[in-house]
Amino acid sequence: MSESTVVVFGDQPPVHLDRVAGRAKVLVCDENSLPQALPTADVLLVWDFTSDAVRGAWPGEGPRPAWVHTASAGVDRLLCPELVASDTVLTNARGVFEQPIAEYVAGLVVAMAKDFHGSWELQRQRRWQHRETMRLAGTRAVVVGAGPIGRAIGSTLAALGVVVELVGRTARQGVRGGDELPELLPSADWVVSAAPLTDANRGMFDRAVFDRMKPSARFINIGRGPLVVEKDLTAALVARRIAGAALDVFEHEPLASDDPLWDVPGLFVSPHMSGDTVGWRDHLADQFQDNYERWCAGEPLLNIVDKRLGYVPVD
Repeated sequence: MSESTVVVFGDQPPVHLDRVAGRAKVLVCDENSLPQALPTADVLLVWDFTSDAVRGAWPGEGPRPAWVHTASAGVDRLLCPELVASDTVLTNARGVFEQPIAEYVAGLVVAMAKDFHGSWELQRQRRWQHRETMRLAGTRAVVVGAGPIGRAIGSTLAALGVVVELVGRTARQGVRGGDELPELLPSADWVVSAAPLTDANRGMFDRAVFDRMKPSARFINIGRGPLVVEKDLTAALVARRIAGAALDVFEHEPLASDDPLWDVPGLFVSPHMSGDTVGWRDHLADQFQDNYERWCAGEPLLNIVDKRLGYVPVD
């Protein structure tokens, strides 16, 4: 193969592509230079996966990258009709974030069950107040999203003794179908959103869902922000129709300092960090370079996204 051109969109902090640099021409671009760079690219690495710029700059007719890789699990910020219809192959970062996110969710579940927040607040007040907390083993969790992240969450919670129901788009072995979610909600102590964002499930966690949850239940979203109707979640927490919630992703990011979500009672807010552990950027760079070597060798790429579904199909 002749020297290829790899365009890297977003390089703050810098991505180290030592194995690619010696074999390809590597161009780094930002939102302003992306439209000019895209037609020259054989491969596009979307390092800044928080931006919508690729979707806006994607060329309709004419030259375009043969392969696009995003350093994220979600691909909703990239997909546009032109990209979906093209023969460009799209891959994602499946395999990097699953276990860190599962650990993060497990940490939230333990912290809520054991009322760590209450203990820290009482410590701040120098108050000795004995309390009883929830026994985690035997509680029930409904994890919505049966892909690799949802499965990792399920197995990690199961190791803590939680009874887990996985819910996917369609029913299959070990997975309940999405149409079964309403009947699972009333018995759930934990409802975890780990689904990809598609047109079909945007806003799926709305008042109807929160109304079906029991008052002692908690809700956690580490999937995508627009899966949740935030005003409906806020109303459920303010009215104490559910006991608590944690959001790591939001409809608009970063969350503005004056956003009312910061002050919602019973809501834990974190800045889209559930999958980001020490060294995660190096793992992302290595994953891309491994796949690049497969591409150069003419071998099938890993983590190919079904662009019409919006995720990597699970066997």
